[in-house]
Amino acid sequence: MKLPFKDQKFIFLLFAVFVAVSLEILSISGIDIPAPYAPFIYGILILGIGYKVLWNGLQSLFRLNFGSINLLMMIAVVAAFYLGEYSEATVVIVLFMLGEKLEDIGIENSLSALDKLVSEAPQTAFVKGRAELVPVEEIPVGTIIQVKPHDKIPLDGVITEGETAIDESSITGEPIPKEKTAGATVFAGTLNKHGFIELRTTKAAKDTTFAQIIELTTQAQNNKSDAQKFIQKFAAIYTPIIILLAILLFVVPVFILGKELNVWLNQAITLLVISCPCALVISTPVAVYAAIGNASSKGLLVKGGKYFEAMAEVKAIGLDKTRTITYGKPVVSDIVPLNGSSKEELLACGAGTELFSEHPLAQAIVDCSLKEGFEPHRIQQFESVVGKGANARCITCGDNAVFVGKWDASAGENPETNREVEAYINRFSSEGKTCVIVSCGNQIKGIIALTDEIKTESAEAIQSIRTLGVEPVMITGDSRQAAQYVASHTGIEQVFAELLPEGKTEIVKKLQSEYRKVAMVGDGVNDAPALAASDVSIAMAATGSDTAIEVSDIALMNDKLSLIPYLIRLSRKTVATIKWNTVSAIGIKILFILLAFLSYSNLVMAIAADVGVMLAVVLISLRIMAFK
Repeated sequence: MKLPFKDQKFIFLLFAVFVAVSLEILSISGIDIPAPYAPFIYGILILGIGYKVLWNGLQSLFRLNFGSINLLMMIAVVAAFYLGEYSEATVVIVLFMLGEKLEDIGIENSLSALDKLVSEAPQTAFVKGRAELVPVEEIPVGTIIQVKPHDKIPLDGVITEGETAIDESSITGEPIPKEKTAGATVFAGTLNKHGFIELRTTKAAKDTTFAQIIELTTQAQNNKSDAQKFIQKFAAIYTPIIILLAILLFVVPVFILGKELNVWLNQAITLLVISCPCALVISTPVAVYAAIGNASSKGLLVKGGKYFEAMAEVKAIGLDKTRTITYGKPVVSDIVPLNGSSKEELLACGAGTELFSEHPLAQAIVDCSLKEGFEPHRIQQFESVVGKGANARCITCGDNAVFVGKWDASAGENPETNREVEAYINRFSSEGKTCVIVSCGNQIKGIIALTDEIKTESAEAIQSIRTLGVEPVMITGDSRQAAQYVASHTGIEQVFAELLPEGKTEIVKKLQSEYRKVAMVGDGVNDAPALAASDVSIAMAATGSDTAIEVSDIALMNDKLSLIPYLIRLSRKTVATIKWNTVSAIGIKILFILLAFLSYSNLVMAIAADVGVMLAVVLISLRIMAFK
């Protein structure tokens, strides 16, 4: 996210605001720039900062577009110049430009992230029987292509030859690589971890699941960028009314009641100056940046003010499971020694065999053994069996053959033990856990169950979300059993599992039709379309993909789910402050408009009131910095 204080135009604008406000204060105190130079100096400041606003206002006048805020700004500046109030004209334009700039800062589109996403997708593939690489766009459906170990899959397809493990986290969010053999479906953009495979393509490059992620994200971002700013909506009503009132204030007394022209022309111009929406313009961005500063101190990066408003209105929040509610790293959850084996023997023997494996489950078993203080056994003749597990000879266990892996590849000879193992496996599987069997010779030493560990704060955070009147909903690509297990331990009642990216997007749209405003929390490329489709998207930035972070509206830099309820409360406080500032500023404006109609107002009073309201609004907004 681009930082505003690295933007030279923003720095120049801040400097202009400082100069303009200082000159205004000096002017009110009776210290003015000498008359021959004042119009020239103030004119340079006004044109240098606000020439686009003045030009747009002039165009709006020619088009008779009286709902344009730029038209009101142009009239107010010209009127102030006519009255010789050059400092007021300058303050009017620079404060308006500051408000516009602050509204735009932090609202970055995800084009750069999408470009990166496209560039990371494989652009060529090895076609069987051809010596050179072929662009994926030229490969028809049904072509046999070859994929080497550690290469990304270039196209969706079905494996025809070979066995491997595929990291599908970019598509499903599942943290554990899936074993794939002949007949298994693979997706473009996923990573081939181990074996050499051949596959028959089932989709053209433009139709792959990976391509759909990019397309869905782009569409949702484009739709979201059409949201109107509050000040523009307000101006469509406010500006024509003020212009009409100023005309009436001049025409009725002069041409109907026969009053003095210059007096009522001054009153009409004073009305326009009074009506300049400085406090209105500045109230929203100051409150927003106070909230952004508060959020940043807690590890929340909010990319624009409109996301506080959206977050304040959210009635449901979608939560990805992996690396959002859970840590996204497998850990040993259960250790079940069998046939007289001890916990130490089971773990140490399993860890010794898995010591040379690159599989995430293997590393989790090794880490658990070391954490328990059990030194992994010495092994020889290690052999990885794709899709099954690993074989070795354990020197510590008397040179016995050891197998660590799936149950169907390690069934022992004892039927009673087999039934016991199957009972454990069924129970653990229903809890969404992965089971690893450790056997020595024909005897099963025991079962090691692994799970994706739930974050310590997840249950409390989800309960706090529900307390705030927001419904937490799990939206995940993981297995239904794993999702239900995590949901039951964190208090989530609605669960949508085994979803591809387009499925997640559909669920978000379904929730929007039911709850109107929906937030989405995720971390991976596979979450990007759902994040973009939501009303406000939140990325787990510490472990999340660059694409998810770029496409999101808010990033959690420390991945603390407990910050979500805090964000909701902060957003509601920010919106309440903005509403109070708006109502107060409008109330003051109405009061001085009435005084102008009664001929009790003057320009000095109008300026003092305008500056006073502006300062009050700023001070009230800055209180958000201290919100806890």
